Amino acid sequence: MQSVCIFCGSNTGREAVYAEATRDLVQALALSGIRIVFGGGNIGLMGVVAEAALAAGAHVTGVTPRKLLEREVVHTGLTELHVVESMHERKVMMAEMSDAFVALPGGMGTLDEMFEMITLNQLGMQRKACALFNVAGFYDGLCDFLNHAVAERFIRAEHRDMIVVEDDAARLVARLRAWTMPEVSKWMDRKPA
Repeated sequence: MQSVCIFCGSNTGREAVYAEATRDLVQALALSGIRIVFGGGNIGLMGVVAEAALAAGAHVTGVTPRKLLEREVVHTGLTELHVVESMHERKVMMAEMSDAFVALPGGMGTLDEMFEMITLNQLGMQRKACALFNVAGFYDGLCDFLNHAVAERFIRAEHRDMIVVEDDAARLVARLRAWTMPEVSKWMDRKPA
């Protein structure tokens, strides 16, 4: 694992613990020599990712749509900055550049980005670890929903379990390194040919 993509909020959230945990994760990745890929923002937790990565001497790559650059919410002091035309292009480029994905606390964009990566794994279109950094229980409700979807037979237990959920940065990095892809089909009700 050489690079990890971090999905996170363009706001910092209500509690200071979110920014603290963001710095902890970036530090753990930097100490492991792992390159960081993220959305390129200079605000919210994205801004914390950028500043923490630069302070730690990590290689940090931002990928941003041109419209966000025009709105001046993009960090221009990164190791690399790629400007694309759409949010879709952004996700494709971040996926291609990354060996694993971590969702820090965030909103709709964070969930959209992470669940696309999880779905690509579930469909067998990629084999890359996906993790929820469950800072202060932020993702507890989402994990409850995923467990409910398993109980209702919309998600296989193996696919639910392929999502790393961790509340400690060092353990999260170790679990990403040890991750393996489950070898089961997405479809539960498909009849054999």
